[in-house]
Amino acid sequence: MAKSKKKELSFNQMLAELTASKPIVPVVNSKEERKYYLIVSQGTETEVLYFNYLATHLPNKMVSVEAKGYSRDTVAVVKRAVELREQRKKNRNIPPYSEVWAVFDKDDFKDYDKAIALASQKGIESGHSNECFELWFVLHFGDLESALGRRVYFERLTKVLKTEYTKNDTAICEMIHTKGNVNKAITRGHSLEKYHSGKKPVECNPYTRVYILVERLMAHIENREPKY
Repeated sequence: MAKSKKKELSFNQMLAELTASKPIVPVVNSKEERKYYLIVSQGTETEVLYFNYLATHLPNKMVSVEAKGYSRDTVAVVKRAVELREQRKKNRNIPPYSEVWAVFDKDDFKDYDKAIALASQKGIESGHSNECFELWFVLHFGDLESALGRRVYFERLTKVLKTEYTKNDTAICEMIHTKGNVNKAITRGHSLEKYHSGKKPVECNPYTRVYILVERLMAHIENREPKY
């Protein structure tokens, strides 16, 4: 009996068979490298309490907050942020800061725009507010487009929190988050930025760039990508 001829395969057919029989290796998502934030604050009470409160919801040492001796000098806040960033870079035992923020208010300071420009020049994120940091708290409870003084902010917060608002009250930060809405505050902060588009910083009132910093910290807390 004649032997049957084995069918010869072309190179492309052989390659196709090998590819089809090759086991599929599952893709393993790589864990995002931890980020480290430095926040240098002009204020020594409210801002420090607030960012330290957020830090309690994040891994240890992920957020560092400093505030001392800058209450009357916004430019000094930015310079100190630069100094601490460079110091950290020289320490090979710890990772460098991923983001460095200078947080300060407009109030009556004449170097407000100068501080913002210096931050941009030095690669520092500027978390400036006009007129003051408490605007960020007010945005947790409603829209605001009119320029108001800090006293009015305090009065509004006292009303919505149903307790007298004081800058050094450690319970205020938790109340802001439990009674207010941080996600809506972030959206309102972004809306204010668009509303004042094209103006000089000193002309933007009310305004706060703190919403970007908080959005990025909240993204870590909620394990998601930041919107801004």
